[in-house]
Amino acid sequence: MSLPLPTTLSPSKVTAFKDCGLAFRLSAIDRLPEPPSPAATKGTLVHRALELLMFDHDPGHRSRAAAEAALAAAVDEVLDAATVADLGLTRDEEAAGPAGTLEGFVADARRLIDGYFALEDPDRVRVVGTELMLSATVGGLHLRGIIDRLELDGDGGLVVTDYKTGRAPGATHEQARMIGVHFYALLCEAALGVLPSRVQLLHLREPVAISTVPSAHTIRGLRQQTTALWAAVTLACEREDFRPKPGRACSWCAYHDYCPAVGGDLARIPPPALRRAPAAPSPGGHGATSPGVGQLASGPNAPVAVPA
Repeated sequence: MSLPLPTTLSPSKVTAFKDCGLAFRLSAIDRLPEPPSPAATKGTLVHRALELLMFDHDPGHRSRAAAEAALAAAVDEVLDAATVADLGLTRDEEAAGPAGTLEGFVADARRLIDGYFALEDPDRVRVVGTELMLSATVGGLHLRGIIDRLELDGDGGLVVTDYKTGRAPGATHEQARMIGVHFYALLCEAALGVLPSRVQLLHLREPVAISTVPSAHTIRGLRQQTTALWAAVTLACEREDFRPKPGRACSWCAYHDYCPAVGGDLARIPPPALRRAPAAPSPGGHGATSPGVGQLASGPNAPVAVPA
C-alpha cells in the first residue's frame, strides 16, 4: 500500500523534502500538527505587522508610528491567550518560560521591524499585493505559494520580496536560500505571464538584503529541479520510504515521537481522524488567489496594476 501524494508543491515543502524526507512526510502527507514555536510565531507576528503597514497605509503615511500601531494590531491578532500559554510567555521575569516574557517577545519583534526600516524606506515601495497566494500548474504539477510582498520597481517591473526573521545565511549558503524566491518568480511567470525583474530576501535581524535577477535560464533550471523532486516524492510515496536525515534541525523538530533516528516510532502516528484538517487560507492576505494579470491590485488602497 502506497502513501497518498501531496496535492500541491510549495517552497516550504521543497525545502522540507530536501532537509528531511521523514519530516516532509509527517507534515505534508500525514499532516501531523506541530505546536507553535517561538521563532515561527514571531515570524508570523512580524509578517502581519509589515503587511498591515504596507497595504493599509498609502505611500507617505508608512511612518514608524504607523509601524508601531501595526505591530500592536498584529499582537492582538497573533498572540491570543492560547498561543501565549503554549509558548510559555508570561509577564513575570522569574516565571518566564523558554520563550521569555511577553514584553520581551514583542520587544524583539519591534527590533526586527526596526531592521526593516534600516533596509528600505517603505514610502518608496509601490505595493501590488501582500501575503499574495499564487497557484499554477507547471508541467502537470500543481504549484502554490504565498508571496510576502509583490511590488513594482521604478521601471514598472515586478519585484518579489520575502521577509526573513531568522539569521541570514553565510556566503556559502546564500544561493540555496534564494530557491524560495526563485520559486515565486516561476509562479509569477506561470500565473501572471510576467517574469519578475528582481527577487529579494530582506533579513531583518542583521539587517541585510540579498537580491538577484531571475532569468529564463534560472526558471528553466528550477522547472527541471521541481520535476525531479516531484518524481522523488512520488517514488518515496509508492515505496513508503521517507528516511530521516539527522542534523542540526533535529534540535527543534516537533516529530521526535515518530522518528526512529531519535528513538521514536512510526507506529505512534495517529489515525487520520485525529490529524489536522487542511489549513484554511489566511484571512489577512491582500490580493486575489490565482489572479490573472491586472487583478492583483484589487485591495482598498491598491495604487498600481500589474503590467501586461
